[in-house]
Amino acid sequence: MIFAEFAVEQAEGIILAHSLNLPGGSLKKGRRLDSGDVEALQAAGFASVVGARLEVGDLGENDAADRVAAALAGANVTRAAAFAGRSNLFAAIDGLAVIDRERLDQLNQVDEAVTVATVAPWEVVAAGQMIATAKVIPFGVAQQTVDRCAGFAGEGGPIVSVRPFLPQQVGLILTTLPGTKEKLVEATAAASRARVASLGGSLVFESRCAHRGDALAAQISQALAAGCGLLLIAGASAIVDRRDVVPAAIVAAGGAIDHFGMPVDPGNLLLLARIGAVPVLGVPGCARSPRLNGVDFVFRRLMAGLPVTSRDIMVMGAGGLLKEIAERPLPRASVEAQKGGRRRIAGLVLAAGLSSRMGRNKLLIAVNGKPLVVHAAEAALAAGLDPVVVVTGHQVEAVRAALGNLPLAWAHNPDFADGLAGSLKTGLAALPPEADGVLVCLGDMPALTAEHLRRIVAAFNPTEGRSICIPTYQGKRGNPVLLGRQFFAEMRGLAGDSGARGLFARHDEALCEVAMPDDAVLTDLDTTEALARFVK
Repeated sequence: MIFAEFAVEQAEGIILAHSLNLPGGSLKKGRRLDSGDVEALQAAGFASVVGARLEVGDLGENDAADRVAAALAGANVTRAAAFAGRSNLFAAIDGLAVIDRERLDQLNQVDEAVTVATVAPWEVVAAGQMIATAKVIPFGVAQQTVDRCAGFAGEGGPIVSVRPFLPQQVGLILTTLPGTKEKLVEATAAASRARVASLGGSLVFESRCAHRGDALAAQISQALAAGCGLLLIAGASAIVDRRDVVPAAIVAAGGAIDHFGMPVDPGNLLLLARIGAVPVLGVPGCARSPRLNGVDFVFRRLMAGLPVTSRDIMVMGAGGLLKEIAERPLPRASVEAQKGGRRRIAGLVLAAGLSSRMGRNKLLIAVNGKPLVVHAAEAALAAGLDPVVVVTGHQVEAVRAALGNLPLAWAHNPDFADGLAGSLKTGLAALPPEADGVLVCLGDMPALTAEHLRRIVAAFNPTEGRSICIPTYQGKRGNPVLLGRQFFAEMRGLAGDSGARGLFARHDEALCEVAMPDDAVLTDLDTTEALARFVK
């Protein structure tokens, strides 16, 4: 890749390094300049521009990021199309993030141009949560570098995956001594029940007994007979030695001690044992607290069906000092709070117009075997927009019948004849307050697919200045357009049939153009001639 200052007459094909303001608009950073851009720069008096020109053997930042991310992603991981050199990976299910930290560190040392960041290994994640991001730093990188990174990521299994929690049947035994306060016993039991439930398990056995080896061994046998696949033992007195009451009772019940103690505080006095194939945890006093502690470090893995060895516990020291951190409550106590990595984007399908240029309701015309409006709704649903709201107006019953039983939300604009702005405002009023943005889809663009929509959503990032995302093909802007929540109030003030074009001009600094591989974003069917050309 050549990064330099180029004379404008030689700038066609370069990737612009810095946004430029021109009398007729602006050229954004990352734009690949075409002949029209060069003419506009010359007319504006620019003699040179700074940018990058890819050489033979180079990959653009998005292609490179996509390839690395694809190699990273393992089981139960999805990814978004790359934008601005970044491809994000998301958990497809609730579960445990499994990160191969050693190989991740090695991958990040292949070349400074390619970086990968992930959540912490063994973190509890929620479906839809961003768990990793592959970022290519320059505008382009040598393909052989990308091949090394992608090949390395693919060797020895994926680096990033999500392990589901299993519906484990768990037993809980609590021991008591004379003078043991019932309040403390119940606090331990309540926190343990919550831990099990939060990870999808079932507490099928719960009992209390005297803090004696014989009494505890008898309760362990009963728990195994009840079908427990994982056993928690909370002693009235902390375990202080491998030969103490709790470990001795486990051995008496036919078990073996795997490890005692851990470099996590709170949690130092945890005991890991097994009876046959059943893992047994002797939990310390910190287990009565809902806050993160050493018990969680081991219990989460066991609930996901993952083995935990003595060495696994011994290497938990880095990050194991938990006393001074402000930690969230129990895992998945609030799933929505954990989905911060992925923004919720709603979809509006505008299906209210009169179709005056067509002479009949174009949305009901069958194209490739289904009405036009069905193409739009299905693409929005397949892209994961949530919810997808259809704004009706003209011939509302016929439009709703055409869409059948698709899982859509509805909003009706009784003033549909007044123009597009009214339908936009009607649709906005139907969106949930949790929506971070809305993708405004026209009902007459049958060439659009879910992949086109996902590309636009992937570009949306208000924190990086991309709050309005407009698709383009060969420099021409098209539809649909994605707008962030901060513009909803201004959109409610629109009038007539102009849509949000004026808003784009007022907020140019927030606008991002998303290049598309084909002209689907420019293809709407407003006239019989356009329909005939498309069908042909």
